[in-house]
Amino acid sequence: MAELLKGKAVAEAIGLRSIEGVNQLKENGISPTLALFRVGNREDDVSYERGAMKRCAETGVEVIRYIFDEDVSEEEFYQSLEDANRNDAIHGILVFRPLPKRFNDEKLRNSIRPEKDVDGCSDLSLAGVFTDKELGFAPCTAQSVIEMLDRYQIGLKGKNVAVIGRSLVIGKPVSMLLLKRNATVTICHSRSTDLTAIASRADILVCATGKAEMIDRSYTNPKQIIIDVGISWNDEKQKLCGDVLFDDVADHVSAISPVPGGIGSVTTAVLVSHVVEAALRKNKIK
Repeated sequence: MAELLKGKAVAEAIGLRSIEGVNQLKENGISPTLALFRVGNREDDVSYERGAMKRCAETGVEVIRYIFDEDVSEEEFYQSLEDANRNDAIHGILVFRPLPKRFNDEKLRNSIRPEKDVDGCSDLSLAGVFTDKELGFAPCTAQSVIEMLDRYQIGLKGKNVAVIGRSLVIGKPVSMLLLKRNATVTICHSRSTDLTAIASRADILVCATGKAEMIDRSYTNPKQIIIDVGISWNDEKQKLCGDVLFDDVADHVSAISPVPGGIGSVTTAVLVSHVVEAALRKNKIK
């Protein structure tokens, strides 16, 4: 059986770092604050909001919630968002996406000031990831992959890493973060030729396909480490699952992050750490 790379210990370690930052800020009379924007009552949004608020409470980060009905006007929504942008007491902004189709996602992403973009979704934040400059923050899930590897002391220098998925949320930014650690990265996608062969040669496999249980043992090798970023609901099994067919793979690799209990549980800790870091940067506290 592979070693399980569980997220709880990773999240706790990030939380301790965040608490240190919160203490520094409060010594200077500053309360780090996150603004949450939610439109409607999608269950996945509500669930993530609940987890984020719990993590904030544990860490000492304040939360301001902006909750709108599904039929909220764009004018009302963007006015509230700009108010949060201008409010010096708010250090981080998270908007639950996607919003209703009438909202233009590109406009939405880039309406958040990069210094408050703690989920790393704006073009400037992503530019910071690609140019290794402090322009906003890396997307939380992409950063969580690096935090997981660091916590389990999995070296990246010179390692062959295959990333399956090329989205701006995970695939592309996590590839840049891995390159920064001197890994040799192959970005794979649905048009890649002989995907199983590429994946099975990798030392580390990062699965961000968005397709439930797509990755079976044909993509793996016995020395491989798998980071499963996906999360889906399996109606037949009545449980959450990842991109990896866990039962088929777990006895055929060296280590694997489970779903649930893996990367997902790290993401809110990274989000909160970004809020704390944003407050420290704004107030020039090191």
